[in-house]
Amino acid sequence: MKKVIEKWNQISLIKRIICGLILGLILGLTIPQVTVISMLGDIFVGALKAIAPVLVFFLVMSALSGQHIGQRTNMSTIIILYLLGTFLAGAVAVIASFLFPVSLTLTENTQDLTAPGGVGEVLTNLLMNIVSNPINALAEANYVGVLTWAVIFGIALKRASDSTKQMLSDIADAISTAVRWIISCAPFGIMGLMFTTVSQQGLNVLASYGRLLIILLGTMFFVALIVNPLIAYICMRRNPYPLVFRCLRDSGLTAFFTRSSAANIPVNMELCESLGLDEDTYSISIPLGATINMGGAAITISTLTLAATHTLNIHVDLPTAIILCVLSAASACGASGVAGGSLLLIPLACSLFGIPNDLSMQVVGVGFIIGVLQDSCETALNSSTDALFTAIAEFRDRRLHPERYTSKS
Repeated sequence: MKKVIEKWNQISLIKRIICGLILGLILGLTIPQVTVISMLGDIFVGALKAIAPVLVFFLVMSALSGQHIGQRTNMSTIIILYLLGTFLAGAVAVIASFLFPVSLTLTENTQDLTAPGGVGEVLTNLLMNIVSNPINALAEANYVGVLTWAVIFGIALKRASDSTKQMLSDIADAISTAVRWIISCAPFGIMGLMFTTVSQQGLNVLASYGRLLIILLGTMFFVALIVNPLIAYICMRRNPYPLVFRCLRDSGLTAFFTRSSAANIPVNMELCESLGLDEDTYSISIPLGATINMGGAAITISTLTLAATHTLNIHVDLPTAIILCVLSAASACGASGVAGGSLLLIPLACSLFGIPNDLSMQVVGVGFIIGVLQDSCETALNSSTDALFTAIAEFRDRRLHPERYTSKS
């Protein structure tokens, strides 16, 4: 048995995941009545959801407590890149929706969900999530609250003893190892998720929304392969594609299948380490990016909102489109603090155009139908960009201030 496990682990994770994906597809088409297979997907997703908030909490707290007072990082540049990237992603989605308008088939079947009633409610929810009880934040996967308390405790523990800081570091390492173990079981989880999708919805469901998926995924690919490399070139002044492709391969592929930016944090940390980046920076920027760097979510919000306006023959002028870009970016940054994520923020964006809540919730329903691909690609873009922007910030700093890194070496 031990030899079998060793041989299994020697196979590339991506190859194992692809095998699980194909097997889940075949089983879903041939024996859809064997619903016990879907439990593998439920267990896998449940394990990721359970461990991810704890991972973010201890990683950030350990990283901040271990920093020396006055120690220099590139966090200001990284945060600017996170916000800029999210805004530009939303802007590209708006332009794509104008160039290639999509119509939706809306029915009377609405999701039994509650969406935010306005910008004020979103901001209120965000502020209340920030000051949420830290135990509740961990239990409810409220990443905004988890991140806030991790930062507070991390800063407060800067003057703690070295043994305390080492204990926090050991706990963070242990949780990261546990996440890697869970991710190593991804092929079985992916098989269960694919089986559930195919057996319950069939392949025709995705085909019926082909045009919408093409616009959504095409926009995400455009951001990943054109917009982000352009940002990287401006900052680094060199060919950005080797770095872009490295991040998409090492981080994006894993995030695509796990569909969790938070669970992909150890993968991004390993990627940053292999790129030779400063651990004091990426140990903070990667968990932070998993919470606020949401370019994929901004694309989803903008695209589905404008698809609703086109379906209802609502004219969208340029000023309103710009407001939508800002709103989608701001909403996406706080998506992890709102139950339902980016899809439940679509009604908020729809309210800009006077679309009734019952109709906008039907658009949310469409989002859930195509969520198999939409959420996977969205997560892949978000998570790979976390590592990309962290690397860009440091390589830019090395170009502008080479003496700092010469002295370190």
